[in-house]
Amino acid sequence: MSTVKVVILNWNGCSHLRTFLPSVVRDTPSHVGIVVADNGSTDGSVEMLHGEFPGVEVLVLDRNYGYAGGYNRALARIDADYYILLNSDVETSPGWCEPLITALEADPQLAAVQPKLRACRQRGYFEYAGASGGFIDVLGYPFCRGRILFTTERDEGQYDTYRDCFWASGACMACRRELFTLVGGFDEAFFAHMEEIDLCWRAQLAGYRIAVEPASVVYHLGGGTLSVDSPRKLYLNYRNNLWMLYKNLSSGRLWCVLPLRMAMDGASALVYLVRGQREAFRQVWRAHMDFYKALSSLRAKRRSIQAGRRARPRGIYPRSVVLRYLLGNKRFDDMM
Repeated sequence: MSTVKVVILNWNGCSHLRTFLPSVVRDTPSHVGIVVADNGSTDGSVEMLHGEFPGVEVLVLDRNYGYAGGYNRALARIDADYYILLNSDVETSPGWCEPLITALEADPQLAAVQPKLRACRQRGYFEYAGASGGFIDVLGYPFCRGRILFTTERDEGQYDTYRDCFWASGACMACRRELFTLVGGFDEAFFAHMEEIDLCWRAQLAGYRIAVEPASVVYHLGGGTLSVDSPRKLYLNYRNNLWMLYKNLSSGRLWCVLPLRMAMDGASALVYLVRGQREAFRQVWRAHMDFYKALSSLRAKRRSIQAGRRARPRGIYPRSVVLRYLLGNKRFDDMM
C-alpha cells in the first residue's frame, strides 16, 4: 500500500495552526500521516503542537529556509510515496485527501495535482492562489481557472471538471516523491513565491503532467506569511518570475518573451511611481537588478533544465492575459 504524508510547513504560524490544523486532523484518513515541519519559528509553535496536537509529527528545522528551502529539507527527511504539501492557513473538508491520491495512483505520468481552492473569508468564491487550476500566459503572468489577475469568480460549479493545467497551487499540492526528487525539488534561490510554478514547469519539461481535481475542496485564507501589499512579496514575485522565465523558456521563445516581459514590468513600475508608490517602484527596480546579478547561476540552471527537456508544456495561454483583462475579459471562460 502506498504511503502518504500531509506536510505542513510552518513559520511563526502558531495562531493559524490552532485555527486550521483541527480540520486537517479531523478530515484526513487515519492511514495518512500528518507532519508539521517548523521553519525555525520563535512564536511557540513547536511547544503548542506538542501540547495540543500529540498525534501530529513535528519536524524541527534550525532556521527559516523559506518555503522552497524549508520544504526541500523537510521532505528529504520524510519517507512517503506521496506528499501533500499544505499551507498552515488552509482549512480542509471531509473527503479532501482521497481524490488527490487516487488521481496520482491512476496516472504514472501525473507529477502533481491540486484540489479546488475556495476563499476562506468568502467561501462561495475561488481563492486567489490556485482557484481551480493554474495557468500562465505567453509573457509568464500566472492566472487560474476561476481567477484572472485581481478578479476571482464565484464558484457555481462551472470549473468542476478534472483537467490538466500548467501549475498546481503551493497552498495545497499532492505530488510524487520520486518526481519531486527527479526534478530537483524547489529552487531554493526563490525563497518564496512562484516556486511551485517553476517546479511544475520543470516537471512538464521532463515529460510529466499537472492537473486539478475539483472533487477535492479546501479553503485557503491567504497572506498567512506575507500580506498582499507587502514590499517583500512584490519584490519576490517580480524577481522570481524573471528567473522562472529565463530558466524554463525554450531558446526560440526566450529572447522574444523576456524583453517584452521586462518592458511590461518597467511600465508597471512607472505606474507605481506616478501613483506615488515609491516603495513599490523601488522593489520592481531591485527585482530587475537582482535578476542581472543572478545571471551566472541562472545560466547554469538553464543549461541543466534545457538538456533534460523531453516535452512541450501544456497550459500556456498564447495571448496576453493582461491585455485581455483590460479589454474586459475577466472570467476564465472568456479567455479560453
